[in-house]
Amino acid sequence: MTFLRVNQRYLVFVGVFVLALASVICAVGVSGWFWLPAVIFGALALVGLYDLHQHKHSILRNYPISAHIRFILEKFRPEIRQYLIESDQDQIPFSRQSRGLVYQRAKGAEDKRPFGTIEDVYKSGYAWLTHSVVPSQITDSDFRVRIGGPHCKQPYQASLYNISAMSFGSLSGNAILALNTGARKGGFAHDTGEGSISRYHREGGGDLIYQVASGYFGCRNDDGSFSEEKFAKTASEPQVKMIELKLSQGAKPGHGGMLPAAKITQEIAEARGIPMGIDCVSPAGHSTFSTPIGLMEFIAKLRDLSGGKPVGFKLCIGHRREFMSILKAMLKTGITPDFIVVDGKEGGTGAAPVEFTNHVGMPMHEGLTFVHNALRGAGLREQVKVGAAGKIVSAFDIARTLALGADWCNAARGFMFALGCIQAQSCHTNCCPVGIATQDPIRQRALEPGNKSERVARFHRNTMHALAEITAAAGLHDPRNFMPYHFMVRQKDNEFVDGNEAYPYLPEGFLVADTEIEELHDWHSRWGRASPETFAPKEIPFGPYKRAKAIAGEKAAQQQFCAEA
Repeated sequence: MTFLRVNQRYLVFVGVFVLALASVICAVGVSGWFWLPAVIFGALALVGLYDLHQHKHSILRNYPISAHIRFILEKFRPEIRQYLIESDQDQIPFSRQSRGLVYQRAKGAEDKRPFGTIEDVYKSGYAWLTHSVVPSQITDSDFRVRIGGPHCKQPYQASLYNISAMSFGSLSGNAILALNTGARKGGFAHDTGEGSISRYHREGGGDLIYQVASGYFGCRNDDGSFSEEKFAKTASEPQVKMIELKLSQGAKPGHGGMLPAAKITQEIAEARGIPMGIDCVSPAGHSTFSTPIGLMEFIAKLRDLSGGKPVGFKLCIGHRREFMSILKAMLKTGITPDFIVVDGKEGGTGAAPVEFTNHVGMPMHEGLTFVHNALRGAGLREQVKVGAAGKIVSAFDIARTLALGADWCNAARGFMFALGCIQAQSCHTNCCPVGIATQDPIRQRALEPGNKSERVARFHRNTMHALAEITAAAGLHDPRNFMPYHFMVRQKDNEFVDGNEAYPYLPEGFLVADTEIEELHDWHSRWGRASPETFAPKEIPFGPYKRAKAIAGEKAAQQQFCAEA
């Protein structure tokens, strides 16, 4: 009994051998039909023998054959969770409720909800819109924002909701074609991502935001450096409406990337301007500039080479002092970007290191609020438009983002859902089940661009209609008029604050004023450490750090003590 108890983990293995042997005996002496189970159990027995002698997995050596069940369940765990266990509000990373909303609007199906909200309205973090007793009437939901500063010769009238950066290479050709065709039908813009402009973008005919990243794909010399001639040729195409210089992205800020040579097709190589048979590397940083002033000069060069089209940059906020250094470079050179896109760390990508995805970069709400207020503090907000991206899929998401300081919003995964993405989270495996994030020609055949482009356009149109309805409910006539005070935020289970308190707008020009505002001491301190000549800090603040509220509280207590004395 002790022997059996100690070695019971081998019972499946022994049982398979016994059944294989019994099946062979029956096949020889009883009926030829027994050869079928003999082959099956024999194959399992061979698997068990291999498990006992392999050295990679300890669990297989201890539990031959039966341990494979663990690996099978582990492989299908995301699907099991998504389809059988996940609730409507589990965000991994998008909730079933959010995905369902996109699917319904993309298909033109009923998107109403019966029987009340499933949100926990008394939970910390819950936010709501304050509505008016005299709602307005909005008949045109084609909301636009003019992007183009004082140095721009070809400003662009952009929709308030556009397709964020997704490269050809990470997405299939059919997916790119469907997205861009949908953008043309719906009258909104499509960001190319760093993979440059492919024939699928051109075939779709939609407005493009040409993204220039550290690899300079589509505008690079053979050694990977920036090519003015190639950029000017690409940027001058009528389909290109804006140029976006990518400094970092939300899912993996400060991290480069590599497309293995095995995944590079002839079409990808042609679009990016890279050779076949060599890994395609995206460096972590740019080679054309290394200082804030250098960044501004490069932006001016891109604007000149493009014929005066709007040029801006995209980033996820990291060191706030570095962004202030960029603002100081704007003031010193007189060069301003036409726009800045703030990407939240909750943004998505085909694949990113877990540490970067979970713990590097600032979330969109805080990053957007900081950029908006920093521009206000430097007196530059009116010259620079601000876009924002980070899990924006509903009209409420757009309205709240506009209230926090954005002029327009971008979305990537929202439009992927419109294409039919099921959040399988296999984007990095080249095995996307719906043909979106794959270069497998057979898999991407499942995505029919004509039908999916209609879904993309319909999702945008229905979302803009919903934005018009929520804007009218607030008594406004344009969603760009949303302000923080139109929203309330529950910070604790039994307390809520006005949006102005949670995300306040700071005074215009306070960073460049002659006198400091004591309550904004940390802003002034960081501004003082920023330099237009370098991204490196002038000094490192050591020692205990006191926030402005603590300083103000200490001073008030001291004044009260003096008054009482």
